[in-house]
Amino acid sequence: MKRFLLLVLGLAVAAAAALAGYAYLEARRDPVVREASISLPGWPAGAAPMRVVLISDIHIGTAAMGPERLTRIVTQINALEPDLVLIAGDFIFGHGAGSAARIGPPLVAPLAGLKARYGVVAALGNHDHWTGAAEVRALLQRANVTVVENGAVQRGPLALGVAGDDFSHHTDLLATVSAMRPLSGARIMLTHSPDIAPNLPADVALLLAGHTHCGQVVLPFYGPISDVSRFGERYRCGVRREPGRTVVTTAGLGTSGGPFRLGAPPDLWLLTLGK
Repeated sequence: MKRFLLLVLGLAVAAAAALAGYAYLEARRDPVVREASISLPGWPAGAAPMRVVLISDIHIGTAAMGPERLTRIVTQINALEPDLVLIAGDFIFGHGAGSAARIGPPLVAPLAGLKARYGVVAALGNHDHWTGAAEVRALLQRANVTVVENGAVQRGPLALGVAGDDFSHHTDLLATVSAMRPLSGARIMLTHSPDIAPNLPADVALLLAGHTHCGQVVLPFYGPISDVSRFGERYRCGVRREPGRTVVTTAGLGTSGGPFRLGAPPDLWLLTLGK
């Protein structure tokens, strides 16, 4: 009996090690390219559709995300020939105040390689605020990434609002909507956490977000081992179409906690926006 129990224990340890190895490789794989076409009210007459790439949750500074992998992903994005790249926050790994200055610089060279007709626009996430928002902004400025928080920018036929992160209590939706008012075109919003979706005004037809990692580790018959949205499954992953509004939540590129993904591979979205 003792020998049998040792055998069972050995098999269990081997299976756990194999699963951890698979989850590590899954976290480092090239992101899945997911695609959707979304019609937007207010699309200007005669304006061509836009190809928009949405990414999020780079979390530089882990075994799952270094500059080499990020450079490879940038090459993958450029091959899609986007008109606009949107990044929904969490550039930095961890929680330590001031740590963005130490682990963030490897972001600059890869992100500076992004190519899009209307450039790259980013929101900040909770980890960016926790580790040093000012330093993250400075790094992204060096990479020619436009960071907006509770404001808005015009990008071609899009009036793009960028709301602060809800999870870390930096959202000012009123200020974001006010900044969008003078802009023309179809109205969409970028943010980190998708939980602001139910509070969007009626004329904002599309919300783009990250934060959830689509669960990151999703176990069979159980589901995600952690949940960072107060709405549970509602905005956890993918495209959610509701009356008057569409929410797209990307799984993101990196990891939080350990460098593992299971049942929630890294992804990016190629969205075709138009009339």
